[in-house]
Amino acid sequence: MGHLSTHVLDTMHGCPAAGMKITLQRVEGAHAETLREVVLNPDGRSDGGPLLDAGSMAAGRYRLLFEVGAYFRARGVALPEPAFIDTVPVDFGIADADGHYHVPLLVSPWTYSTYRGS
Repeated sequence: MGHLSTHVLDTMHGCPAAGMKITLQRVEGAHAETLREVVLNPDGRSDGGPLLDAGSMAAGRYRLLFEVGAYFRARGVALPEPAFIDTVPVDFGIADADGHYHVPLLVSPWTYSTYRGS
């Protein structure tokens, strides 16, 4: 049963990115449709299950928007204006709607990395 999940770790503070807002979009050409907006829980994950469950998984192009600048400002981090990293967009494809797609993000105000997790 396919699903999409994420997990965000704050590498500056060495903890999950609790309170970070993320937006999930489906991308078709130049158009992006917002499917879901969530605020991450204390574990840096979305409450209420996966971002896409088995019933809503479909092959296609997607985008996750991670509101990194707002998260670090809320934690009291003094960022330049404009911030070096403000919103991190991660564009990815789902080829197998029955697969498990996990998109983790490791982030600080100055760098980020992502990969297809398990």
